[in-house]
Amino acid sequence: MGRVIMTNQPNFAALLERFFTQRLMQQRQASAHTVASYRDAFKLLLEFIQRRLHKAPSALALEDINAPLVSAFLDEQEKVRGVKVRTRNLRLTAVHSFFRYAAFEMPSHSEHIQRVLAIPTKRFTRTLVPFLDRQEVDALLAAPDQRTWSGRRDHALILLAVQTGLRLSELTSLQQEDLHLSVGAHVRVIGKGRKERCTPLSKDTRAVLVAWTRELPKAENQPLFPNARGGRLSSHGVHYLLQKHVMAASGKCSSLKNKRVSPHVLRHTTAMDLLQAGVDCSVIALWLGHESVETTQIYLDANLTLKQEILDKTTPPNGRPGRYRPDDRLLAFLKGL
Repeated sequence: MGRVIMTNQPNFAALLERFFTQRLMQQRQASAHTVASYRDAFKLLLEFIQRRLHKAPSALALEDINAPLVSAFLDEQEKVRGVKVRTRNLRLTAVHSFFRYAAFEMPSHSEHIQRVLAIPTKRFTRTLVPFLDRQEVDALLAAPDQRTWSGRRDHALILLAVQTGLRLSELTSLQQEDLHLSVGAHVRVIGKGRKERCTPLSKDTRAVLVAWTRELPKAENQPLFPNARGGRLSSHGVHYLLQKHVMAASGKCSSLKNKRVSPHVLRHTTAMDLLQAGVDCSVIALWLGHESVETTQIYLDANLTLKQEILDKTTPPNGRPGRYRPDDRLLAFLKGL
């Protein structure tokens, strides 16, 4: 009688849990934002699979989640749910990250895994980054009523955001001990990938923060920008206060009425200020905590003033209008495709 060899089917549920707890949180020390983004992507994917396969997510095997099914999920997200291509690609990034982890944990399923990893991201038209000019920044900084506690807090927060280019998550996680206001004033943050960086503070920013910190209770682990109850100001709270002050500032600066200003727009504003001041892209990448200088390239693309200055320094070629000659019929057809 032949011996039956038992093979363990991959437990998808356990694998996904290990991906989040061990791979993302422990090994990669991913930010809370990244974990939340991946979590939401898999919640949507598993709900889609449950509707399609009539199978509970905890009962799924790795081979149930194949390339055609993932592609169908992405198509539904884009065509039915109406998500943008960028969001669709973020969902796929989460799936790819998990399957790369699965390739190490389940090497016997490499062929199945490679088919999922082969699903390409979609190309999309990249819009120019929005940012504020100096007049708009000045109007926004003047909007908070500094006769009130919340107004002084908001003024200090917006000024710090515009001068340092900190991410929203970095701003809300700041504690008082992250500020160094003596000689060589700077702020210390833990950014993406758990990377620490220090950003210098200007004299004006330092002066505002010195005055602001005098109003805060002196204790360990106290948020730099607390809410009215003394707790940490939430991301939603920052969005709310920023929109309130943008609305007020638009009364004096009409161009703000047509702009959607978010904390990330303030970060873009920092980058554009540095670029227009002649700071090299590699230094801006370090300032903002970008992993790659290529990420900083978007600010070069958006800086029309800098491009015009470059154009003014060049010697234009001696061009002259040409005479129109119709193309060969076949060439015209090919050019029209």
